[in-house]
Amino acid sequence: MAISMASTHNLKMLTRQGSSKCRMLLTRTNSIAPRTSISFTTTSAATTTESARRHLSNLDLLLQKPSPDPIRQLVETQVGGSQPQTGNGTRPSFSEKKVGKGFLQGFNLPRIWQQLDAAAAEEVSPRNLTRLQRLLSMTQEYSPRNSLGSRWREYHGSNDWAGMLDPLDENLRREIVRYGEFVQAAYQSFNSNPATPEMPPPERHVATPDRSYMVTKSLYATSSIGLPKWVDDVAPDLEWMTQRSSWIGYVAVCDDRREIQRMGRRDIVIALRGTATCLEWAENLRAQQVPMAEHSNNDHLQPKVERGFHSLYKTRGAHVSSLAESVVDEVKRLVEEYKGESLSITVTGHSLGAALALLVADELSTCAPDMPPVAVFSFGGPRVGNQDFAERIGRKNVKVLRIVNNQDLITRVPGTLLGEELEQKLRSMKVAAEDYWNYSHVGTELRVDTRMSPYLKPNADIACCHDLEAYLHLVDGFSSSECPFRSNAKRSLLKLLQEQGSNMKRLYIRKAKAALTLDVKKERQSSFMSNCLPSPS
Repeated sequence: MAISMASTHNLKMLTRQGSSKCRMLLTRTNSIAPRTSISFTTTSAATTTESARRHLSNLDLLLQKPSPDPIRQLVETQVGGSQPQTGNGTRPSFSEKKVGKGFLQGFNLPRIWQQLDAAAAEEVSPRNLTRLQRLLSMTQEYSPRNSLGSRWREYHGSNDWAGMLDPLDENLRREIVRYGEFVQAAYQSFNSNPATPEMPPPERHVATPDRSYMVTKSLYATSSIGLPKWVDDVAPDLEWMTQRSSWIGYVAVCDDRREIQRMGRRDIVIALRGTATCLEWAENLRAQQVPMAEHSNNDHLQPKVERGFHSLYKTRGAHVSSLAESVVDEVKRLVEEYKGESLSITVTGHSLGAALALLVADELSTCAPDMPPVAVFSFGGPRVGNQDFAERIGRKNVKVLRIVNNQDLITRVPGTLLGEELEQKLRSMKVAAEDYWNYSHVGTELRVDTRMSPYLKPNADIACCHDLEAYLHLVDGFSSSECPFRSNAKRSLLKLLQEQGSNMKRLYIRKAKAALTLDVKKERQSSFMSNCLPSPS
């Protein structure tokens, strides 16, 4: 026989000792191998023994168990997809695959596997997984709060943030994110209690992200959608359907001596949330412009603003004052209380809150003599008024920093969605309707881009592109136009993962699960971190 009895016995013993997965592999290997006819010839015992030993040696190498490598397994699961298993049930790495000769050799697969192996291993290397694990931790990690001291006016926009936006100044980034978190607190407070006030409401508790600030006033905005006169005559009791007052934000003042010393002044913050009720959405659609009632006839400008924004700002509720009255009275009181100190007024808002922030800042800047400098930090704000309104804001020395996402459609309305330059040409040619499309942005712009984030999908949906947490994520990662996302970003990804999980890249969702369960402390490596974090496809 071609195989001796001793060799047959050894093969049986090895097969019996192997696992079920080994037997599966042997079956799969036999099924894949080309069928050949086996001829039984008489050979010498030495030749037969040598042949058996060679086959057993090859089988032994095949069944060798590779050292466990969870990071490599993660790479192969995500990048390699479905792959054949080795004898011990693990998936072979790219470099460990055996590529046969002949037809497959023409594809030069060993080199391709090697390149893919290196690229994928870098994506889930211990240092990147460690960083991802830190970003996904429950503890929010902030950029350091450096002392602003005598430069606080510069960070507050006295020079329109010239030379501080590209590249983005570290201290300014921290201030922008901090003001955005004040708006997040407004959202959280409203969502916890969205009830409409049926009587004069008590002061609402707001969990501010910065304990050095004390909330002093709750702010309400009243939606008022007029119905046709015949409807009012037939059903005069439908006012509850057309008018509603909702909590929209708050006024807070810095009350901590250390923070006042760090910032170089005592800061008064007005934080305003975005659209949250059906009537507020209806107000957003009232794009016709109305003149500002307090406009001076001696001024050649004719400032106009969107009707819906103006209505929300000026309308009184049944049990609450208008937003305009409440914010002006409270800021006047605080300015008088801290008279003699160095003060600043910062208005911040997102979406609808960003639009109302401009109206608030416009009025606060001249509501009393010797008002402190007023600055606006807006996130994803729509256009509010015409070019004359924008010029009026500039003449009042109100400083506006608009944070805009390239993919956020809300920042392009009201208007034609064609861009301001083209709209200007249309207006000059009398093509665009004056009252509906003559809108202009206000202030200095800081532009970010969803596609620059290594974690978000480049085709993220509209909701993600307008989401406030996504804005703060992009600002925290933005470095400059040449390096849009820094590798040492500090902001936690946990909230972004919770709110926009469907818009995060699959690879990072899987890596997030691995980072939360995999202990990589022992596998940390000291290596140079590149300035730009690579973005996987």
